[in-house]
Amino acid sequence: MKPSSTHLLRREVDDLVGDPWLLSLVTWVPLLLAFTMWWIFSQGIATELPVGVVDLDKSRTSRALVRHFEASPSLKMDDTFLAVPQAISALKAGHIYGLVILPRGLEEQTLRGRPPRVTVFSNGQFLLTQKVINAAVLQAQGTYTATVETVWNLASVTPVLDGALSAALPVANQTVPLFNAAKNYTQFLVSAILPAIWQMMMGIGPILSLSAVHRKHTLSGWLGGTPVRALLAKMVFLTALFWLHGLFSLTVMYGGLGWPMHGDWSLLLVAQLMTAWASTGAACLIFLLTRDAARSISIAVVLVASALAFMGVTFPVSDMPLAARIWRSLIPICHYIEIQISQANYGAPVEMAIPQLAALGLLLLPGLVALALAPRFAGPGRARSGEAAA
Repeated sequence: MKPSSTHLLRREVDDLVGDPWLLSLVTWVPLLLAFTMWWIFSQGIATELPVGVVDLDKSRTSRALVRHFEASPSLKMDDTFLAVPQAISALKAGHIYGLVILPRGLEEQTLRGRPPRVTVFSNGQFLLTQKVINAAVLQAQGTYTATVETVWNLASVTPVLDGALSAALPVANQTVPLFNAAKNYTQFLVSAILPAIWQMMMGIGPILSLSAVHRKHTLSGWLGGTPVRALLAKMVFLTALFWLHGLFSLTVMYGGLGWPMHGDWSLLLVAQLMTAWASTGAACLIFLLTRDAARSISIAVVLVASALAFMGVTFPVSDMPLAARIWRSLIPICHYIEIQISQANYGAPVEMAIPQLAALGLLLLPGLVALALAPRFAGPGRARSGEAAA
């Protein structure tokens, strides 16, 4: 008697519960990794970055400019160096993230009506800190320069404050962020890191699951007389499980943490379901073709471990070479993340997600190929006691 669909799904639950490592991989391990990533970036905004100062002018103007730098919440100007070589050494050693050099004659140039000029060094290896330091220094110096020029204009051009201020700032810049107004890098990074972890789990979990049944019962015996239904039951069970993980991540990010969600939840859920099936199907196909756990995991890791780098979040897709874009198109999460960003941040119309949904649709094919190949790996094998009883 052939096992029923209910029996096959119950068998998947028993296999999962009976394998402690696999159970950990799909339960508390991803939760622990997700919490760790959130905790690392939980501060959200970089503040009080240590920056050194070399004041070669030692004047009232240079000290006032340093106070403007100190007023910025992003900078911590508590390291004063007497010589430039000493400060450069501290920057190279990582004791400070940036270095501000105030040249000689700074006050003299300022009194002549010329804007004060300073030199700023920062470590370009730390992209975030370099960006924050440069922006904070430019803002602080711009504020001080505007103040000096306004006082100069009051004394020499016009006694009216509004006129002096307009002369000092003929063009006013205003930056209005369309999303992530607080420039919270937790929202920026964690919303991409969690899907990358999810992709890793979906790439390795099905292989470990098939490897466990192959090790205990042989693949042919496990497939038995209904290979397509047996493999389909595993793929459906794992896809549903991974889909729940994705739904939990969305709920935590855009519900528990209160990050803004401007788009369509139903579109994200459909995209997650397609991503989970595509990842599960590809992993199952890899194992069927190799029937070796170590080799299958090696192949899967090569593909999914690079997901974060190829998502286009930390590095723009438009600047990737053709080979990188082709490789990126093979990773399901890279298509999903575009839908998540466009919906969560921009609230884009649903039709704008059609290219990504079409790409995910093509990535569903490896799962169908795995189902088509399943009968080739079925055989008499050693039947399981549960199937014999059925």
